[in-house]
Amino acid sequence: MSEKKGLFSKVGKTRIVPIGLKILIIFITIILLSNFATNFLSVQLSKRQIINLNNTIMVEQLKELYTNATNQFQIYNYSDDKEGSQEALEKVAKSGFSNKNSVALGVMPDGSIIFVARNNIFTDWSFFTDEEKLNKLNEDYKNDIKEGSITFNHKDGEYFGVYKFQTDWGYYLIRAEKRSDLDANTRSVLLYTLLIIVILTIAFVIIGWLILRHEFRPVTMITKDLYEMQQHKQLELIDLSHAKNDDITYLAASFNSLSSSVNNLLGTFQKFVPKDVVAKAYNDQGIGLEGSQRELAMLFSDIKSFTYRTETLGNDIIDVLNVHYNRVIHNVHENHGVVGSIIGDAILAVYGTLESNRSKSYNAILAAWDITHATAALRETMKLRRVEIEKKRKLTESEEKIFIAVSLDVGVGIDGGNVFYGNIGSNEHMANTVIGDNVNSASRLEGLTRIYHLPVIVSEYIKDEVLAETARFKFYEIDTVQVKGKTQGKKIYFPFDTNEMDSTLLAKYDLFEEGLQAYYSGDWKTARKNFKNSELPELTEVFMERMGNKSAPEGWNGIWAMTTK
Repeated sequence: MSEKKGLFSKVGKTRIVPIGLKILIIFITIILLSNFATNFLSVQLSKRQIINLNNTIMVEQLKELYTNATNQFQIYNYSDDKEGSQEALEKVAKSGFSNKNSVALGVMPDGSIIFVARNNIFTDWSFFTDEEKLNKLNEDYKNDIKEGSITFNHKDGEYFGVYKFQTDWGYYLIRAEKRSDLDANTRSVLLYTLLIIVILTIAFVIIGWLILRHEFRPVTMITKDLYEMQQHKQLELIDLSHAKNDDITYLAASFNSLSSSVNNLLGTFQKFVPKDVVAKAYNDQGIGLEGSQRELAMLFSDIKSFTYRTETLGNDIIDVLNVHYNRVIHNVHENHGVVGSIIGDAILAVYGTLESNRSKSYNAILAAWDITHATAALRETMKLRRVEIEKKRKLTESEEKIFIAVSLDVGVGIDGGNVFYGNIGSNEHMANTVIGDNVNSASRLEGLTRIYHLPVIVSEYIKDEVLAETARFKFYEIDTVQVKGKTQGKKIYFPFDTNEMDSTLLAKYDLFEEGLQAYYSGDWKTARKNFKNSELPELTEVFMERMGNKSAPEGWNGIWAMTTK
């Protein structure tokens, strides 16, 4: 029972001091100091940026460009190579560019452009389109004003800069920047200022923390315990042995009375269901039989030659699977995916249910390559172990089989689209699942990795979504496949990672694609030649077997019909 006395209250005989009152006075002072310092620095940095921009872009570079134009005119008089002189002038002008749309122009009084140096090759500078500004330049020239600042409009936006009339060549030299680039630079300054603000804020927070450390150390310990519980989704008891007699300690004691009975249930629950379901249950305090149609990406990964490995390792295959899944599940979670199900040696992961700054398809491909690399690293570890043993003795026949069995290799298939995602079952027992043709398709794409000897195969849906976001992956078409039970062919692709894979392979896959197009069109002779020259024997083997030494059959449409699932 608590009783009130003035600004304070009591729990029994213990007086509860409002901790908010103490913190409020201290942090009001800190916030005022932080705002004053950061705003002052923001103003000073903005002024300095503007001054540097004016001095550097509008004066120095034009002066250097003017000097080089004079020199090139003298060279032109000697060599009579006007085009060479203009090209040299363009090269010198471009060397000083720092922005995407930086430009230097040689504009005749009639608006024709004699030379242009630019970073953005897609901008058309065949003519000076701002007639009003051109007339102003000519009028100023008549009044003996041959240089100054200029702002003009072009087809792709507004430009600003400086100009000077080049007497030798008889045109205006203009050095300009696009207004939007200046805005981008301003944003950079603002971001830099924000960084300073963050650093200063952290510094002031540290100062405040040092002041409060002795007085409120128990509060920090309680807050830390609560934060760790929230992050790990697991309730524990808060250590109150060093807590003081304030309202925070009273709340912490109340919390401890509830956490023990919940902890075991929550710990078990989060090991058996996906992360998004755990989060929903944690936030909504319950889950039910519900689901909806959603646009998701499905990743299916399976261990190759699993039957042989099981026969060789027996019950020890469980230990190998656990080592494998420990890495695979980490790769799935690290790329914002959830594990939909584990079926023996196969795993189904779902992307698009968790928040991420990348698309679901991009995350799925990143996870696929992480899984492939992790499995390759495990094989490499086993190879090194084998080398160490063989330095001492030769492997026995049984050891040779074991080494082959534990050297896991996986295939990964990815597809995406509209599927049902949610909970099915009954109020007594339910399971989280994903259902749809695209789920089955991901499994079939994984099976095709064995036929085409590729680690990862994706659908056209995945390709289109990733290419709309990034150019990191180059997607090579592998084949057009009609799966069993379907009436239409489906293109399949190999996602080549340009950041990680050997760039010398690009030419080989390019040649393979040329062969594939010839294969589609029925020109099997050319296809066989290109497949052979691509030097990708494992990938092209299936096509060479299909074609043999024959010509394309009558009515050939380029689609391979699968006879099995």
